Amino acid sequence: MGAAILNSWGTRARLGAVQYAWIVSMFGLLAGLETNRLGLFLVPPFGATLTILLVLPGAQIAQPYALIVGSVTGAAVGTMLSILSYSSWMAIVAAVAAFGLLNLIRANHPPGVALAMYPPLLHSSRWFPLEAVLPFTVAAVVSAAVLSRVAKDWPAYPKALRVGR
Repeated sequence: MGAAILNSWGTRARLGAVQYAWIVSMFGLLAGLETNRLGLFLVPPFGATLTILLVLPGAQIAQPYALIVGSVTGAAVGTMLSILSYSSWMAIVAAVAAFGLLNLIRANHPPGVALAMYPPLLHSSRWFPLEAVLPFTVAAVVSAAVLSRVAKDWPAYPKALRVGR
């Protein structure tokens, strides 16, 4: 039974030296964006974003629009709601509101929902979506796209646009 579960539902990512170097460099960029030690707290959603880019590069949630707009919008929702209150309750409201808005604008990126919770919990800057989230997500998308064209074992990214549907 255990082997069946592992073989049917288990996952494996085959990452090489280039992928690990990319992850380290992206977290180095995050350390450079750090203000008031916020970078340390951003490791979970940004780590999830990097994992999605490497393991699910063809998924809708990994595409540039969903990844960048979803992350920045989620952070913006949390930032706007943190004006009302800094609390765990407001973080929950921010996550639910971000989930709904991201679905509405077709920019569903799960780490974007998580990023909505950060401003009410961590009292981040009003510029958090633009000074931390936007540069990191743009750098992640651009570098993944470039590496997919120049690195031998890098997965193809982004998925080709379907025009005229």
